[in-house]
Amino acid sequence: MNVDLYDFHLPEHLIAQTPLKERTASRLLTLNKADGTIGHHTFADIIDYLNPGDTLVLNDTRVIPARLFGVKEDTGAKAEVLLLKNMGEDRWEALVKPGKKLKKGAVIVFGDELKAVIEEEGEMGARIIRFSYKGIFQEILDRLGEMPLPPYIKEKLDDRERYQTVYAKNEGSAAAPTAGLHFTTELLEKIKAKGVSIAFITLHVGLGTFRPMSVDRVEDHVMHEEYYSLNEETAKLLNETKERGGRVIAVGTTSTRTLETVAQKFKGGPLQASSGWTSIFIYPGYQFLMVDGLITNFHLPKSTLVMLVSALAGRETILKAYQEAIDKEYRFFSFGDAMFIY
Repeated sequence: MNVDLYDFHLPEHLIAQTPLKERTASRLLTLNKADGTIGHHTFADIIDYLNPGDTLVLNDTRVIPARLFGVKEDTGAKAEVLLLKNMGEDRWEALVKPGKKLKKGAVIVFGDELKAVIEEEGEMGARIIRFSYKGIFQEILDRLGEMPLPPYIKEKLDDRERYQTVYAKNEGSAAAPTAGLHFTTELLEKIKAKGVSIAFITLHVGLGTFRPMSVDRVEDHVMHEEYYSLNEETAKLLNETKERGGRVIAVGTTSTRTLETVAQKFKGGPLQASSGWTSIFIYPGYQFLMVDGLITNFHLPKSTLVMLVSALAGRETILKAYQEAIDKEYRFFSFGDAMFIY
């Protein structure tokens, strides 16, 4: 399957640069995957599309201030590090700039309290680095690090919490699970009061979610591994939801990938608590085992995320909905508007 089949023209002015002041004020496009019917709403209207007995699944990962700016110890040249994955024992997988000058053995210093040595080189600018420091690493990172906003967002975010979901809990992500940014605590309480269950999973967002397609054939793309965790309470709730005929509604592609990873592990049978690393790549032809509906943002042309939503609703249906979103000037990407596929 050719990657170009998932291409479309996205006007640059539709790329959202800043979050809206009110989270639920985002626009919401609803898409019925059975008949292709499209509706236009504000995000607060999502409650009208959730039914008693459904379960809403949220990714409770928390973004760390993963972008560090330092200098090469030997030359004083500027260096940038984006932390992706904690590998333990002060070793991290990271992306570095400038990649051509930061080879194995290079030392980067970040002020007086943090130093990094590049131990291994990987593909596409990836490195394995080891930190040395005095004190507590997380406290140092909170002081020195910046939020790892996507490169298309040019404005600096004054309030770090605007790039966190209101339910963010488990630290470890290099990017926010952005579909969840639309929710407020008040809206979640109203959803629960309607008889909709709320469940939490964790997937620490890393390179796998955003790595661009560098192949011509969809099937040749390899996803990067990301850590996930689904606890016993959530497994029990999801099993009960399916047994009573309720829908499992994933909030975001990260929740979707976690749910389908675990469902595959248990071959579509009752789920159990599970954690580990996933590199699942969902594209058209995939048969969903757990997810019935998806709340998500609007994604980049030719991205793995567009392919995931196409797997759920069908390529032609998605591209038609995306064209209507463009025509009606919906905001795209991390701080953009939302879509509910049901």
